[in-house]
Amino acid sequence: MASRGGFSSRIGFILAGAGSAIGLGAVWRFPYMTGANGGAVFVLVFLACCFLIGVPVMIAEITLGRHTERNPVGTFQLLHGGRLWKAVGALCVLSGFMIFSWYSVIAGWVLGYLWEAVRGTFNTAHTADEVGRFFAAYVSHAPTVLFLHFLIIAATAGIVLRGVKEGIERLSKWLMPVLFVLLILLAIRSVTLPGAGAGLEFYLRPDFSKVNPRMLLAAMGQALFSLSIGMGTMLTYGSYLAKREDIPASAMWITFFEILVSIVAGFAVLPAVSAMGQSFTEGPRLIFVVLPSIFAMMPGGYLFGVGFYVLVIIAVLTSTVSILEVPVAYFVDERGWSRRAATLFVSGVAFVLGIPAGLAFGASAFFTSLPGLHTDFFTVVSTLFGDVSLSVGCFFIAVFLAWVWGVPRALAELRTGGHTFRLAPVWAFLIRYVAPISILVVFANLLIGLFAD
Repeated sequence: MASRGGFSSRIGFILAGAGSAIGLGAVWRFPYMTGANGGAVFVLVFLACCFLIGVPVMIAEITLGRHTERNPVGTFQLLHGGRLWKAVGALCVLSGFMIFSWYSVIAGWVLGYLWEAVRGTFNTAHTADEVGRFFAAYVSHAPTVLFLHFLIIAATAGIVLRGVKEGIERLSKWLMPVLFVLLILLAIRSVTLPGAGAGLEFYLRPDFSKVNPRMLLAAMGQALFSLSIGMGTMLTYGSYLAKREDIPASAMWITFFEILVSIVAGFAVLPAVSAMGQSFTEGPRLIFVVLPSIFAMMPGGYLFGVGFYVLVIIAVLTSTVSILEVPVAYFVDERGWSRRAATLFVSGVAFVLGIPAGLAFGASAFFTSLPGLHTDFFTVVSTLFGDVSLSVGCFFIAVFLAWVWGVPRALAELRTGGHTFRLAPVWAFLIRYVAPISILVVFANLLIGLFAD
């Protein structure tokens, strides 16, 4: 453990775990996924997935990681060694590669918007249509997008190179409270804009006619993505956690912070969407079109805009470092590479893999509209490695802990250090039955829906 590094305290672990979740998953992805999938009813399903699937699997991941002090591949190999389970570990590492590759593209947009906010670009753009035209031109300019993509990867690599305590933990400790306060201020401004009422109704009043298999998969994928589970992040972070720490309590705190920031981010964005006369279903562009429009209208909007993008960039980095750490830990543990060599290799591969995603918003006709699929490359890769692969990973992690390694062994690890786990029977039931069965049902309904179409 000492040679691999580790978290110095429970609060350091919680904030690093929360930082992994409270990045673009909460501030960017949650509002637009809510807008695209029915509003309030999506939020309800998302919350159910967080507590019925997310928390049990997060506890399972952290437990497996702390017990083995290894990465996902090493964990499954050490505890079982079968081909299927080594493949599950490999899927976690692959998901880390792929998610990092497209996530850093969006993070690059945020970095670019920070520069534009500093320059005062949005001070003269008072309508969402004006900002929308700017955004469309910005993300379709390949040299800009790929340069920003590179900068995010380079900054992430620089943090991961410093290790767990000096890099990941130190970055996370001071960020979350400030980001949350700023989000609250933005949410207050958003809900008080003229015309915000329709957005509040959309966000708070469930329409159960919007429930369908795709929405269920999207809500489950959002819960797993935003909680950073199913791709080995929490398993890897757990491998750096001291035996004295209380895993279930830590998992609940991480989930609480992530949900809180997601919900507040929804209040900051969705009421403003209706106030600006925009569609809730505009997808990823919402956060890059609506918020600059709000900043242009706000007293002190320049300072709010600059501050917001500064903090989101730092929040983004707490997420990207957690994603990068998964494949880095694999090469350090299983291949015997130095942290430096592993970080540079993974970062380089992720940059190359992210190029098609960076070109998928107008810079390349091929990647913007894939032949035969009628959609862009970014949507395909983010769905496969933002929804599907995480769901598959969570399913097998739950099955492995519950039925292969065994709940009794897991409970013994959870009680290390003298901790009591009063909800152990509830957790055992959820990890054995509710989590895996829920994932299977959602996938079965999705497949039925696809064949019906």
